[in-house]
Amino acid sequence: MDVRAGVLAGDIRSVARGISWVENDDPRAAELIRGIYPSTGRAYIVGLTGSPGVGKSTLVSRMAALMATGKRKVGVLAVDPTSPFSGGAILGDRVRMFDVALSPNVYIRSMGTRGSLGGISRATRMASRVLDAAGFDWVLVETVGAGQSEVDVHDVAYTTVVVMAPGMGDEIQAMKAGIMEIGDVFVVNKADRDGADRTAAQVASIVQLSDEREWHPPVLKVSAELNQGIESIIEAIGQHKSFLEHSGKLAEAKASMARRDVLEILRARLSEDLQHELDQPVLQEKLDEVANRHSDPYTVVDTVFEQYWRKP
Repeated sequence: MDVRAGVLAGDIRSVARGISWVENDDPRAAELIRGIYPSTGRAYIVGLTGSPGVGKSTLVSRMAALMATGKRKVGVLAVDPTSPFSGGAILGDRVRMFDVALSPNVYIRSMGTRGSLGGISRATRMASRVLDAAGFDWVLVETVGAGQSEVDVHDVAYTTVVVMAPGMGDEIQAMKAGIMEIGDVFVVNKADRDGADRTAAQVASIVQLSDEREWHPPVLKVSAELNQGIESIIEAIGQHKSFLEHSGKLAEAKASMARRDVLEILRARLSEDLQHELDQPVLQEKLDEVANRHSDPYTVVDTVFEQYWRKP
């Protein structure tokens, strides 16, 4: 069975190989995406973000186990820190999700950030398309835990869940506009600890004062470790999904996501092509002039774009 046919048939080995191609920028990845893209757009993608230590991995594992009921399939893309030696994921999330990983309806894939500052690797977007084409009903994308820069997860998910915990400075973190604006559901994890009520109240007040969207994000208190309140998160995600469907915003989100798919590939291609341009002898001289302060970066960039775009 070739990989494309395997992915469309839901074969896990083919899914794993396809994601590896995507993650490693293998030339076969482009052909795979071409072959499976018409079969995408059916999975519902949920992003989970939050500071390190708030318990995202345990929460995701509990959610995946609950979502994978009946014949429903759940794919988890756990974006882990990249190893500085191998360039691969350190695999911490996969270790923490060991129990749910044994479920036949749950597939977990750890992915390295590969230098991405937004908590999401460049390959995460296309990896979610592979899972989508393979017939997964839910795709959960868990970010690496990079703090404020994690707003990138909003670009790869229809519903974004922001996870917080008491006693970790989240009250201050919650006041940062970026992280508040991307949240569709706010979860205060480790609710059995002191300060959970205060954290939830502060987040709720900030959401109420600052949010002007049609959807009003709920603030939920749960304990992933004790497996309490997980149903409320899934219910809130379902309510947000229904809101998007009935308001027509889900169709808009899918169109916007398709646009971002194109832009991401275009950005990568342009980066490679422009890097090649910089390696040319003529432009190398320009770079030397910048290094010697005889020119400036803007002048060189103008030169590169002028030559690049005027190519026949």
